[in-house]
Amino acid sequence: MTYTPSNRVFYDADSHVMELPNFIIEYADNIFKDQIPPVNYQASLVTDEEVEEILANGGKHSKAHVEAQISLGDNLIAESKEIQALGAFDRKDRSKALDLLGFKKQLVFATHSVVTPFRDVRGKAKYVEKLVPKISPELRYGATRAHNRAMSEFCSQDSRLMGVGVVPLHEPELAMEELDFAIKSDLEAIWIPHYASGDRSPGHIELDPFWERLSIDGIPFVLHVGGSPLQLDKSWSNNGKPPSKDWMGGGENVRAKDMVVMHQGPETFISMMVLDGVFERYPNLRGASVELGAGWVPEMLDRLDWVVKSWKKVDKNLSSIFRKPSEQISQQMAFTPYVFENVGAFMDASNPDLYLFSSDYPHVEGGKDPIGRFETSLGDREEEIKNLFYSENFLRIFPNARVS
Repeated sequence: MTYTPSNRVFYDADSHVMELPNFIIEYADNIFKDQIPPVNYQASLVTDEEVEEILANGGKHSKAHVEAQISLGDNLIAESKEIQALGAFDRKDRSKALDLLGFKKQLVFATHSVVTPFRDVRGKAKYVEKLVPKISPELRYGATRAHNRAMSEFCSQDSRLMGVGVVPLHEPELAMEELDFAIKSDLEAIWIPHYASGDRSPGHIELDPFWERLSIDGIPFVLHVGGSPLQLDKSWSNNGKPPSKDWMGGGENVRAKDMVVMHQGPETFISMMVLDGVFERYPNLRGASVELGAGWVPEMLDRLDWVVKSWKKVDKNLSSIFRKPSEQISQQMAFTPYVFENVGAFMDASNPDLYLFSSDYPHVEGGKDPIGRFETSLGDREEEIKNLFYSENFLRIFPNARVS
């Protein structure tokens, strides 16, 4: 048996590789190998002892561990988590995991290795710049290529694994070079950081060739948690009280104040794409917002519709927008809700074309039974609506998944 029930096809819009320390360093050009830091698990549930044990075993789980994981059967997703999960970092074991999970296809994102490609300290206090120094364009895009080589290799032997490349938009010409490399490396989506593209809006005309290439090749862009700093500026937490704990009991990960505003980054990015006319210029462009929640989506659609309607009278830059923003986004984007969100209510407040199923395997945030939790929030809605959520919306955004 598999975790997924046999009466429906499931496409998974979010899963991860749990990188070992030298994950992208091994794939970097020699000039960058000493400049890219190893993967740091400090802000995660993974311990140094776990990593050291795996490295001592040649970068693999022991045979006994793999066998124990496989014996979990259709309970794998409930018990197999983080770096100890089946296929967390070994591509052959990942195929075994997919056999047990039963997903038709699965997007695969990095977990910790986008720090150098996505590094951004604009607008931060000077003390932050000392801790996270600015980065040269050469190193940023050198680390980008290393990451994309590593992701391509991880997903290369199983067509069910859809590798997600990264391309920061800081330097348009270099971004185009890395986009071309990622596409030629058979990566099937491009993760873009959801902050301003260097000193440009993502809708800047210098980036039109980037969006056009994605549109022509049928490669979606994706936004994902970690594509922008996870934590608020420290001043927002300075309330005279003891420091807040994050959800794992420490202080380095997402805290309550971070979570409540996490949607603001992707909402801003998508709104700028609409107002700058990117979706109008490239109606075949597709995109997805992943692991950033979805409760904010219905209100964003309403806000964009009335802003464009009202400001079109005075803002000439909006004159080329003919489709309502809500129509553009419903046709060209989709969003993954968290397992604890009520996706059925979001559909009622907007439309069922907007939302995607995801497991977040092997991260603990995905829960022990994501299908069960989503089924609860979908309730007794028609099978057609459930099929949109579990498969058809995915195939609309990622059309190449249908034929590959």
